[in-house]
Amino acid sequence: MKHMNRTQLSTGLTLILGGTGKTGRRVAERLANRGVPTRVASRAADPSFAWGDQSSWDTVLDGVTAVYVSYAPDLAIPGATDSIRAFTEKAVARGVQRLVLLSGRGEAEAQRCERIVQDAGIEWTVVRASWFNQNFSEGEFLDMVLAGAITLPAGDVPEPFVDVDDVADVAVAALTEDGHAGQMYEVTGPRMLTFKEAVAEIARASGREIQYVQIPHEVFAAGIAESGAPDDIAWLLDYLFSTVLDGRNAYVGDGVQRALGREPADFAEYARRVADSGVWDVPSSRQTAVA
Repeated sequence: MKHMNRTQLSTGLTLILGGTGKTGRRVAERLANRGVPTRVASRAADPSFAWGDQSSWDTVLDGVTAVYVSYAPDLAIPGATDSIRAFTEKAVARGVQRLVLLSGRGEAEAQRCERIVQDAGIEWTVVRASWFNQNFSEGEFLDMVLAGAITLPAGDVPEPFVDVDDVADVAVAALTEDGHAGQMYEVTGPRMLTFKEAVAEIARASGREIQYVQIPHEVFAAGIAESGAPDDIAWLLDYLFSTVLDGRNAYVGDGVQRALGREPADFAEYARRVADSGVWDVPSSRQTAVA
């Protein structure tokens, strides 16, 4: 694998796939603050990008030397491996010199995607992340937090939840600095928490009564189906809770420390920050309805 220094890379653009998502948005902001020329890829961008439309890839890759690859909704989704292989081959052919892949812990499908990137013949870094803290504040579980009851099929298996800000910092380091090529960074928080313990941290920080209610997996799966969630999201949530959250990831990684030389943010720190922002505040009208 040919090593490219930062001066050589700096002559081109850094492409951010998933640039409007939890990690991609933060990566884009950090690169902009550093003055790194970037291109944020999405369906709504110009030029537009879609994983399902390979005809859009050439234009998006024009002038690009480094790529942050975040595949939505997850690398475990059926078909992701084929998309990652096709995109990686296209990127190499178009002169990309560095790939940074966001991956997931304990997912065999995601690890197949990792191997594709690792075998591409250019610089690569894999950022293999645990469950995001921000699932409780920027999407999947936010409505449950606001409703005061988080109902999920997760039992007493602990998870080292990671702050997305730490994930973004590691990705940006890999995109902009030397010394990260060939590294597998398993990024987690500094301690493990069960979902019940995580919810207790949120309740403590927000000053609200929020319960964690464990429900049977089949009830959860039926609820997802009835909610009208997109098929890929329904499949992913079912997969994560039925397969990945079985104890295989019940250990703390050292990726943040190795990549950044500092400790990762604790879940309690994240909860205090979000509570201070008001994201978890319940409007008075909703409080009345809940009561």
